[in-house]
Amino acid sequence: MFTDTAKVSLKAGNGGNGAVSFRREIYIPKGGPDGGDGGKGGDIVFKADKDTNTLIDFRYTPILTAEDGKNGSGTRSAGRSGKDLIVEVPIGTVVKRDGVVLADLTHDGQTAIIAKGGDGGFGNAHFKSSTRQAPIIAEVGEPGEEFEAELELKSVADVGLVGLPNAGKSTFLSVVSNAKPEIADYPFTTITPNLGVATIDEKDILIADIPGLIEGASEGKGLGHDFLRHVDRTAVLLHLVDVYNNDAGEAYKTIRNELEKYSDLKDRPEVVALTKCEGVDKDIIEMQTTSILAVNPNARVFTISSAAHTGLTELLRELKDEVLSSSNAGPRPSGPSPRADGANSRAAALRNAPLLDEDSTPVISLSDKELKTTWKVEKDEDGKFIVTGEKIEKFARRTDLNNYASVNRLRDIMKKLGIRAELTSMGAEPDSIISIAGKEFTLVEDW
Repeated sequence: MFTDTAKVSLKAGNGGNGAVSFRREIYIPKGGPDGGDGGKGGDIVFKADKDTNTLIDFRYTPILTAEDGKNGSGTRSAGRSGKDLIVEVPIGTVVKRDGVVLADLTHDGQTAIIAKGGDGGFGNAHFKSSTRQAPIIAEVGEPGEEFEAELELKSVADVGLVGLPNAGKSTFLSVVSNAKPEIADYPFTTITPNLGVATIDEKDILIADIPGLIEGASEGKGLGHDFLRHVDRTAVLLHLVDVYNNDAGEAYKTIRNELEKYSDLKDRPEVVALTKCEGVDKDIIEMQTTSILAVNPNARVFTISSAAHTGLTELLRELKDEVLSSSNAGPRPSGPSPRADGANSRAAALRNAPLLDEDSTPVISLSDKELKTTWKVEKDEDGKFIVTGEKIEKFARRTDLNNYASVNRLRDIMKKLGIRAELTSMGAEPDSIISIAGKEFTLVEDW
């Protein structure tokens, strides 16, 4: 079964907790704090794999979980980091979260961190200072990212074959390439995209056979959106029209109308070919060509017969030149290609994926001026004060609410950042509930 969309629940690993421990050895009664840090939780990493062709596995494994980091221990022993979960997906997979693209995996071996594991908490050895010789503070590990991701597979090719059902796309692909699509003499034989590599003048062209479109496909009729997404990534369109249509121009216009309504396909370079022309009178071919030119005077129309192997060389050369021309004129730089020869093409440029930022979370420092301007305080209907801000939330997530010293440390940080003064000005009382990153506590010590 071919599947080109899927939803999957992701849960990156939680960070391990830091340890509260003190060195205790004979003759060393006050060895000081030696609690180690917790290990980082494992990331969920998606990797494009040329040998994977469908998203079907995610229908049966809808939940992906990475390993948690281990807790720290005494003698400054840090916990082991959780193992990353490597998820292999087909080339051309787009990963989204709430409609926002996280990664576009367009060449073999490309990876992207989709869900980040939580950082491990610091052990009490980290908090020793000249004024704090025996800290009993240790941080808890941060939770790993958890959300539902949408996966969408878009074929990556130089040339996309489009046309009405039974226009001869599968036959053409089987003749000019190494692809083996299912072929039969009735519409909608092809229900999944097929890829093939055609070689002309020692150049390889990756061709995608897009299943037949119908009128209304851009509005989702039939399997319109399921198929059009595969056309969206191709550099050049090859529009095949059956010469036996009652009106080739009308058939051509039907598909053009659907392409113009979907994305920017109307501006994509296009080559047109009349198919099944073996044994057809020249007058009929000329009439059908004229009908197509009446719709688009700039169309380049070729006449071919896949069964008789006529006109194919000229057509492939035109496609090769158009692919290379599109590559040279493209506004985006060339990227690595999934094919063995690494041919330069606009499709290769389209394979440059916007990778997820893989930089690790910066070390938090109270001297960072940005800390003083990146928080916000709001009061909800229940009188609870909600504090938001990337870095103060990170402190809160790593605070152990069961450890009064850890909570007091968070209160001190809030005071230094000016959050406590803001809370007081907004009417917060000593016993007011403060909520940061889901952690709730009172403004002052409550014992």
